[in-house]
Amino acid sequence: METDDVPLDDKAKRMRDLLSSFYAPDPSSTDNAPSNPGTLDAINTTSFDADQYMNLLIQKSNLEALLQRHVEMAAEIKNIDTDLQMLVYENYNKFISATDAIKRMKTNIVGMEANMEQLLDKIMSVQSKSDGVNTSLFEKRERVEKLHRTRNLLRKVQFIYDLPARLEKCIEAEAYVDAVKFYTGAMPIFKAYGDSSFQDCKQASEEAIAVIVKNLQGKLFSDSESIQARAEAAVLLKQLDFPVDSLQVKLLEKLEQSLGDLQLKTNDIENASMKSNDPKQGKVSDSVHISAHEGSVRGFAEAISAYRVIFPESEEQLIKLVQDVVVKHFETTEQYVKGRISSANLLCVLRTIWTDVLLLDEVLSEAVLPVFSLEAAQIALKQHVASTFNYLLQDISDALVRVNASSKEAAEEHPLQVALEASKKAVLQGSMDVLLDFRQLLDDDLHLLVQLRDFIIDWVQEGFQDFFRALYDRFLLLSGRNSSSRQDQGLTGAHGEKVLAGLVLVLAQLSVFIEQTVIPRITEEIAASFSGGGARGYENGPAFVPGVICRIFRSAGERLLHHYINMRTQKVSTLLRKRFTTPNWVKHKEPREVHMFVDLFLQELKESASEVKQILPQGLARKHRRSDSNGSTASSRSNQLRDDKMTRSNTQRARSQLLETHLAKLFKQKVEIFTKVEYTQESVVTTTVKLCLKSLQEFVRLQTFNRSGFQQIQLDIQFLRTPLKETVEDEAAVDFLLDEVIVAASERCLDPIPLEPPILDRLIQAKLAKWKEQNPISP
Repeated sequence: METDDVPLDDKAKRMRDLLSSFYAPDPSSTDNAPSNPGTLDAINTTSFDADQYMNLLIQKSNLEALLQRHVEMAAEIKNIDTDLQMLVYENYNKFISATDAIKRMKTNIVGMEANMEQLLDKIMSVQSKSDGVNTSLFEKRERVEKLHRTRNLLRKVQFIYDLPARLEKCIEAEAYVDAVKFYTGAMPIFKAYGDSSFQDCKQASEEAIAVIVKNLQGKLFSDSESIQARAEAAVLLKQLDFPVDSLQVKLLEKLEQSLGDLQLKTNDIENASMKSNDPKQGKVSDSVHISAHEGSVRGFAEAISAYRVIFPESEEQLIKLVQDVVVKHFETTEQYVKGRISSANLLCVLRTIWTDVLLLDEVLSEAVLPVFSLEAAQIALKQHVASTFNYLLQDISDALVRVNASSKEAAEEHPLQVALEASKKAVLQGSMDVLLDFRQLLDDDLHLLVQLRDFIIDWVQEGFQDFFRALYDRFLLLSGRNSSSRQDQGLTGAHGEKVLAGLVLVLAQLSVFIEQTVIPRITEEIAASFSGGGARGYENGPAFVPGVICRIFRSAGERLLHHYINMRTQKVSTLLRKRFTTPNWVKHKEPREVHMFVDLFLQELKESASEVKQILPQGLARKHRRSDSNGSTASSRSNQLRDDKMTRSNTQRARSQLLETHLAKLFKQKVEIFTKVEYTQESVVTTTVKLCLKSLQEFVRLQTFNRSGFQQIQLDIQFLRTPLKETVEDEAAVDFLLDEVIVAASERCLDPIPLEPPILDRLIQAKLAKWKEQNPISP
């Protein structure tokens, strides 16, 4: 059909419009609708003028528009005809159905009037018979009801007469609840007839009640009775109209005194936690401790509930009382977390507290104990996180402080290496253990911890940031760089004596280990297990910034490494100061052997090399030979100077050679003496030697030598060339510095005549043979 192209909604709307127009109550109302017959929309109004509409359509439309409008109007006409046809069919079907229904009703109604008349006759017959029965039994019913009332009255009278005996039995059995129930049930009768018919019964009952009241009072104030029993006694006294308001303060004092039994015993909980993790230990005694505590809290909660029933106006006092219980629990917890405890132990304590909170919240929800506990738990957990990091810092400090003792005792072959490995383990494994321990707080489903999850993540991240900053300060403190912080109580053992250079070297290498290994590892663990947070506010930035910590420890490693070199150099400088300030160099005697200060100098270098080999790795196998050095010109100049001085024997020629030395300095190539210190054995040892030789040169420049003093300096320096070449990496720079010492001595000499080469070689060979016997292995 053509109507299938029209949407269902449009068809339904058009049918409603047709029905509305057909059943409109006031057809004339549509005529009053405002319309403009001079428009194309006027086709749907009652004032439609076909000729005017066609003229207007022809004027405003072209041929194509007219054809389009023709097609549209033809389709609308078909649709309207179809809708009208369907409307007629539907109304006709409904009319036929209504006609059939009326016919069936007429058929069914036939004969119903006769049945209704028969039913009415039967109802009237039943009513008349019922009236007859009621009339015949009326007197008997009245008599039965009267006898029943009399029987009930006799039962009450019998109960009143038996009441004193009942009360006595209740007193003997201590069934005070039944006694009060009996007496309160008889009170209306005593009030009505107690002064006449039941005077004796009333008097006997009051005497028994007086005994009961006395017993209840004794029970109320008895310390041996439980709180529930005392609360029950107060309820019974109140039912007997006894003035119990005066007992409110005393009963409240009893509740306050019972708070001591609710004290949280962290030792029992901790033992229970430890034994629960040990399958070999029994759990019976531990469960007894926890069950006893839970039983005390449950009894206290029941007493609170009873007290609230007895004294409804005491809600404010009870709220303060239960909040005091929670406050004392968390005060105990805060003291507990100051010690070294695990998160598992803390979880047991928090779980016990939360159980107590839920028990008390059931009977006094107005105290909002869950919210109150959440604030207190936040403080305790934050304190636990801070305390854990403090103990980790203390463990690392203890491992480092032991470096001094192990270095002095030298019981082990490589004490510094052992101390470094122990310190690395304390930092890395200790940090991983801390993260694993804190992970238990996040994995637990305790409602208290679930609500504080974001806070815990932020506290852990902030804790690591603050921990590494504090560790950096502790490194400076242990190395002696931060003297203003020596008031730290945990490091009195480290500052009670001079800081050893080996400890500083361990700290430098440990800083590199923290930067390159510890921080990346911790960053990965935090990203995997402690991501999220945000409770501190995103505007404050991330809580843990590994880049900042890496820069801090990179700088710390460099500073500590230079500090180690300076300490070694200062020790040698002290030796040199004594060497050059003690003798009178102007009156020095002719040299006979290498001075003993050279042995001490080499011994200091040997100790430094031994420490460096234990801590630092070896560098690339390279030697800065004289042929590779930029200072080859200066070195050859030094050899030429030495040969010339050995061949010349008079003062004039020596001073002429000194003038040549000054002229040679103007044309020599620059030798790079001090380069960046690397974390290798060769770099540190070479830098130390360079600084010591530079210090030696400065001490030489401060003195004035005679010929023998200059020759002694020449002999000592020439001997140092061989052992130093076996030790250092940059031979060219060392040769240059040794030559500079000889030049400086010649400049400060009154008569710079060097030793003859045969004498110099003989003295050096004798010392080298002796030195090699004492040191079979190269230092």
